[in-house]
Amino acid sequence: MKILILGAGAWGTALAVAASSQASAHHQVTLWTRAPAAATGLNTLRENLAYLPGVRLPDTLALACNAPTLLGELATQADLVVVATPMAALRGMLAQLQNCQAPVAWLCKGFEPAKNDASGLLAHEVQAQAAPHLIVGILSGPSFAQEVARGHPTALVAASAHAVVRDALVAAFHGPALRVYANDDLVGVEVGGAVKNVLAIATGLCDGLNLGLNARAALVTRGLAEMTRLGLALGAKPDTFMGLSGLGDLVLTATGDLSRNRKVGLALAQGKSLAQAVESLGHVAEGVYCARAVAQRAHSLGVDMPITRAVVALLDGQISPAEGVALLMGRDARQET
Repeated sequence: MKILILGAGAWGTALAVAASSQASAHHQVTLWTRAPAAATGLNTLRENLAYLPGVRLPDTLALACNAPTLLGELATQADLVVVATPMAALRGMLAQLQNCQAPVAWLCKGFEPAKNDASGLLAHEVQAQAAPHLIVGILSGPSFAQEVARGHPTALVAASAHAVVRDALVAAFHGPALRVYANDDLVGVEVGGAVKNVLAIATGLCDGLNLGLNARAALVTRGLAEMTRLGLALGAKPDTFMGLSGLGDLVLTATGDLSRNRKVGLALAQGKSLAQAVESLGHVAEGVYCARAVAQRAHSLGVDMPITRAVVALLDGQISPAEGVALLMGRDARQET
């Protein structure tokens, strides 16, 4: 199987390593990067020092850079194209792939930032505008890039309305250390992946303020309720949020020490500014960039998301961490469901 992965960040590199390491599958994997210098470095060192230091790239993994027409040629030859860019770059990448005949899947989790008074868009909504003729899906679920690259046991979800996309993702990545489940609820999987990043900021804040394990459990549980409400309003299936891309990804991102979004919350609790928190990561924390879009979309649908609203107010500097806690704890009593 010929697999083209676009984007040599941590997650794109990790999946390229995972697919290339499946000797019995005999995949031909190409990892594409926009920067020629980065491709040269990856080829020479056989290691992604910027994003996955200490993980050797398999000798069978091919590297490509942004040479003229190369992206189009590679996509034409591929059996599966995986877009491994941040959410902000998805629209432009899909526009370049709009004539691709192979299944296309993305890895990014979030909402595209809203423009003017419009609501932010999920990835499949971006695709419908930028490249409506593509056959698409998403690969998502609870996963840290370092663990996938090192072959630690991981379970993911391949979601698409098209069986050919789900089957391609399973064939490409399912293996001894990586289990891939198929799901036809693309909307639900996308909502889970987007909202859990926002909730992870809140949970990091909770842990950074030493509010205790009771508070963390309450925050994760009520956060899952928020996520589900938004998903159902957008047409998702309720069961999806009790699966890997909902509860599973939320628990991992909200509690795992490798979570970038959780680290933002921890830094804010320590008194750092948002700029300082983001700068210290060296990577993209999608929750920072999509929190406002999530809140706006929820508001437009009449969906109550108090934790998300508190995170947005905190990121905007409107409230302090302590005020955010007081705001949530001061809400009126109500039934759980």
